[in-house]
Amino acid sequence: MRLSDKTCKNTKPTEKSKKLSDGHGLYLEVMPNGSKYWRLKYRFNGKEKRLAFGVYPEISLKQAREQRDQARKLLSSGTDPSENRKAKKASRQDRLANSFEVIAREWFAKQIHAWSPNHGERILRRLEKDIFPWMGRIPISEVKAPDLLLALRKIEERGALETAHRTLQNCGQVFRYAIVTGRAERDISSDLRGALSPVRKKHLSAITDPQDVGALLRAIDSYQGYFITKYALRLAPLVFVRPGELRQAEWSEIDLEKAEWNIPAEKMKMREAHLVPLSRQAVEILQDLYPQTHHCSYVFPSVRSNKRPMSNNSILAALRRMGYSKEEMTGHGFRAMARTLLDEILGVRPDFIEHQLAHSVRDPLGRAYNRTKHLAERKKMMQQWADYLDELKVNSNLLYLNAGA
Repeated sequence: MRLSDKTCKNTKPTEKSKKLSDGHGLYLEVMPNGSKYWRLKYRFNGKEKRLAFGVYPEISLKQAREQRDQARKLLSSGTDPSENRKAKKASRQDRLANSFEVIAREWFAKQIHAWSPNHGERILRRLEKDIFPWMGRIPISEVKAPDLLLALRKIEERGALETAHRTLQNCGQVFRYAIVTGRAERDISSDLRGALSPVRKKHLSAITDPQDVGALLRAIDSYQGYFITKYALRLAPLVFVRPGELRQAEWSEIDLEKAEWNIPAEKMKMREAHLVPLSRQAVEILQDLYPQTHHCSYVFPSVRSNKRPMSNNSILAALRRMGYSKEEMTGHGFRAMARTLLDEILGVRPDFIEHQLAHSVRDPLGRAYNRTKHLAERKKMMQQWADYLDELKVNSNLLYLNAGA
């Protein structure tokens, strides 16, 4: 006798479990605690087996009958429904294990040691915000170019064109990692070459005119903001490191007697240790600051906690407070300032400048120079640069230090 919804609903539990048959092997098992389970009894290769369909009423009588009918079709074709279910579950797990997100996170974990913390955070944030929500669960071997383009278009729609291009580049790296690890056959990101809107190249704002540089240096000397920020502002043009390297400087890295600052590889963009010769003026600034922050590990500690470095917006905010807009000067602009004037005004050899900027400089055989290459010349250059800046504060029309000497 076939079951009805009323019977399924109204049957009460007893001390022992009881089975209500619906025919063709399907039955509802009512447990002593009141739970009701759909089961299918069948035989395969001469063995009696059971298959669970779920709990009533979450699985209705109609749904249970549909699952029974599907199972009977498999049996008629010589397939064990239980083994078929296991195979599907394994397939789903395999798809999930090889999803774009899983492989992207695996690639990220392999690469993170080669990046600065900030760079790594930016890459992961791009993927988590702009890629994973749209295609993270798709098996990487099944991701198509239109899937990736759809996600990238959403980035373009908010006007972040450069982010869209960088995200495409990161996705290409993930696909290539999947290829070498046997989870994908090709890098579909290459199909999108030319599909994104082009990015207009923007150069970070910097002051490079000697007269304007002199005015900026005088403004720094007159800065009335937080004293830690003022010291950082005074040191920035003398060492022209990246803003993140400056704010994360630690006293343990600085040797005032040798007049050297050794920045460890993990703090550098290129993940290579960097040596910054300190001019007499830079040493004087640090000596003056030492009594005030030497109890902290950071040279420029945060105003909120001496266990953290100053905010990455401190220098930028100070420049704005001094009246310099983002179109005029940025914290990164001290590097462009030094590069331009050292080359065009002081006539320093370009490779000395590039070494001091911690840019990749290679010898004729393609080998990267080590951090102490041209150290004597770079020490001389850094002192010459500091002296030139001192002169500019007094005489902004000066074009060349000791001209005619």
